[in-house]
Amino acid sequence: MRNLGLVLLLSVLVLTACGGPASAQPSSAGSQRTIEDVGSDTIVNLALAWAEAYQKIRPDISISVSGGGSGTGLAALINGTTDIANASRKIKAEEIADAQQNGVEPYEIEIARDAIGVIVHLDNPVQQLTLQQISDIYSGKIINWQELGGEDRPIVLLSRESNSGTHVYFLEEVVRLGQQANKTLFSQDTLLLPSSEGIIAEVRQNPNAIGYDGLGYITPEVKTLAIAPQAGGEYVKPSIDTVNNGQYPIARPLFMYTPGEPQDEVKIYLDWVLGPEGQKIVGDLGFVPLH
Repeated sequence: MRNLGLVLLLSVLVLTACGGPASAQPSSAGSQRTIEDVGSDTIVNLALAWAEAYQKIRPDISISVSGGGSGTGLAALINGTTDIANASRKIKAEEIADAQQNGVEPYEIEIARDAIGVIVHLDNPVQQLTLQQISDIYSGKIINWQELGGEDRPIVLLSRESNSGTHVYFLEEVVRLGQQANKTLFSQDTLLLPSSEGIIAEVRQNPNAIGYDGLGYITPEVKTLAIAPQAGGEYVKPSIDTVNNGQYPIARPLFMYTPGEPQDEVKIYLDWVLGPEGQKIVGDLGFVPLH
């Protein structure tokens, strides 16, 4: 009988080690659902803040956030390697076509709004510009601050790199003044920087520089210029109020794209992002809430 008991005990131990009934209940780590969220560097800090806050509410959901630019996020969406693509510009027709060829139907969700501020060094005496003047600066027609009422200094042009949705938006809506037939390009002297923080850092230390950045990234270490849509128009600085009332001329929506209409945990998460808690974080980080 003692031998029979020993055999039964050993059998139970073997079943447990091999994943038998004693180990059938999954661990909390094994049951965690991961949502992949990739794309816009403008949105990345906001997406990280959302992910951190949401995981406190739903510890069973892990949200993996990475940047790389709107183009990177939309490429991941097209290739089927992300649940959410962040973009600071609208998806292009050719990107939709590429996605559909891969069996992906991009679904667009506006998640916040943003203003793009035009920034200079704190010591720069220039206070305001029109959209036409900014276009002339970035296309290389105006090359000295003296032409704008500043000091006799060369203008150093800073831009986000071409994979950035902010770069694309600024090119189309500011450099080209929103005119579809306008093919003006950035001056070849424009320095392309990989991050919003990089533009702030360069403007902070270079008295000749001009740059542009999302409202949520602009710090008191640089001067934000007032912008008028045309000569003789009202000069307005970017803020939540001037974006919502339509006064500030360089404002845009921010998007998340999903492969098809969001379902299950992704839908629950995005509903939270669009709700009061998620939109409060939008305002806390200096962006413009939807409501």
